[in-house]
Amino acid sequence: MLKLEDIKKDAQIRGLEGDKIVTIVHAQLIGTEAVNVFYVDQEGKPGTQSLFRTDELRLELAKAGRPWGFDAPGQEFKLGLEAYRIHLAHLFDPMMAVHTSNVDPLPHQISAVYESMLPRQPLRFVLADDPGAGKTIMAGLYIRELIMRADAKRILIVSPGSLTEQWQDELLEKFGLTFEILSREKQEQCPSGNYFETQNQLIARLDQLSRNEDFQEKLQHTDWDLIIVDEAHKMSAHYFGSKVNETGRFKLGKLLGSITRHFLLMTATPHNGKEEDFQLFLSLLDGDRFYGTTAKVSIKSI
Repeated sequence: MLKLEDIKKDAQIRGLEGDKIVTIVHAQLIGTEAVNVFYVDQEGKPGTQSLFRTDELRLELAKAGRPWGFDAPGQEFKLGLEAYRIHLAHLFDPMMAVHTSNVDPLPHQISAVYESMLPRQPLRFVLADDPGAGKTIMAGLYIRELIMRADAKRILIVSPGSLTEQWQDELLEKFGLTFEILSREKQEQCPSGNYFETQNQLIARLDQLSRNEDFQEKLQHTDWDLIIVDEAHKMSAHYFGSKVNETGRFKLGKLLGSITRHFLLMTATPHNGKEEDFQLFLSLLDGDRFYGTTAKVSIKSI
């Protein structure tokens, strides 16, 4: 409690504006029961009040002290500092995902991710390599790098049904990334009515999406930072004379490409020997460049 008589010029008082500390510039007593004060807060904003004896209970002199101290728990401070260092580590370590993941990548995997994929903004890319070459490892490194660089938050992985659990397990065990697997039950229990909107990291089965128009309609009203399709050669289309026969998977691929910024197609067999079909496949990445029979296609080896 602070007496009205103790309110003097330059006094620092708490209680005039909540818990803020203000500095008295001028104080004028009015009889013995009131005082008019002019003050400024810590940001220099001025103010005036008329105080009475009933206000003494909420007023107190601010204790003199330093604006900082070394009395915080040392372990908690170290933990917070380490978290902040890791948060900014990608600015100083261009291969942060390699050093923070439970993987030992091969040279061709590092080359693919850090030389060919990450520099592309946005990424519209076919990652074609032999079976067992570690395309999942490359995708995991790419995902982790984008997340640490704050370039991706909403990520969708579309794979054949037999590979969904494998994707989920490897992303968790090797990269510490938690992905949910889409199911009809989860969609039915979703409070918003659209499970695609509520999940930022999701794995979906290729045929489950291509055969379910309801899922496709809900997917169409979402947007993603990155979509990865495994065994992407299954999203095929073929020429029959001058007509293009588009499969349901191919139509799904066009939908996926329209709702994402980064689009990565992964396959071990991108080419079936027919140049026109290959161009249709590449049109999933850029329809303006590749759709049709006259586009010139070049393949770059990593």
